[in-house]
Amino acid sequence: MAPFVNAGQFLDVTDVWDGNGLNDSLASAAASMTIDGKKWGVPYTYYQWGIYFNKDAYKAAGVEAPGPEGVDWATFIANCEKFKAAGIDCLTTGTKALWPGAGIFDYMSLRTNGYEWHMDLTAGKIAWTDDSVRAVFAELGKLQPYVTANHAAIDWQDAAALLVQGKAANYVMGNFAVATFKEGGMTNDNLGFMAFPEITPGIPRSEDAPTDTIHIPAGAANPADAKLFLAYVASADAQTKLNAAIGQLPTNKNSTVPQDDPFLVSGFQMLSTAHALSQFFDRDAPAEMAKAGMEGIQQFLVQPEELDNILARLEQVRGQVYK
Repeated sequence: MAPFVNAGQFLDVTDVWDGNGLNDSLASAAASMTIDGKKWGVPYTYYQWGIYFNKDAYKAAGVEAPGPEGVDWATFIANCEKFKAAGIDCLTTGTKALWPGAGIFDYMSLRTNGYEWHMDLTAGKIAWTDDSVRAVFAELGKLQPYVTANHAAIDWQDAAALLVQGKAANYVMGNFAVATFKEGGMTNDNLGFMAFPEITPGIPRSEDAPTDTIHIPAGAANPADAKLFLAYVASADAQTKLNAAIGQLPTNKNSTVPQDDPFLVSGFQMLSTAHALSQFFDRDAPAEMAKAGMEGIQQFLVQPEELDNILARLEQVRGQVYK
């Protein structure tokens, strides 16, 4: 959104938010719609990211499956050692296409330093060589030994197969993957979901939730009616009906979701109560920075000893991209 706003291509719709109570009903998405204190669009659908897990793999390793509240970070890492002893990957991913690794990094960043810091990083305001960035990679380093070893050579669907087969216990992924898990034979009985664990105590919980939005062009011929349409799309009833049709989540916290889908129910509750929502690393950062960042994340997950070189390279890219 930022490139369009900065180029003067979107109309300020702060009055739509203020006049329709959207700062409350769309609270979790408000920050991602705000630039320079103004609102520039309306979100109408999103989907959650988090940790999907195989309950059978937990049982095979003698690890208690997480409840609705999930587990803390120390417990998650301690469990990884138990999975390793059982010959099961604690966390699987497939970073051949780079973006799945970015989802892991997003959560490390959001949980270590918080949403505002994460957005400053993707906006080029923080040096990649800063100690606060190293703190994120320090936490990622705790997880690195337990990630599927050949992740850089496989796609996300290949990693999904490992979760389905019980060769992996956990997978940081978006809710669109549930269909793939179930096509592989998983059911609501052995597929679980939890929010990514808290790392730094007290940091407000923010989530990755790629969001689709509607905007009004700055040169719109009929902005008054366009604003009425945005208000309608933002309403609880409209979002309930629209998202029921497309199988995603309404951004209005007063909407409802099908109660027979536990993943939609969990995701709706999690996102509706979040402090803020990031869009995903390759949406929040400019394309060149996103590509370099995702390559660096992938390399760290393979070669953590190369961290200094990775961060130096990313800092060089930052200097070139943000001018």
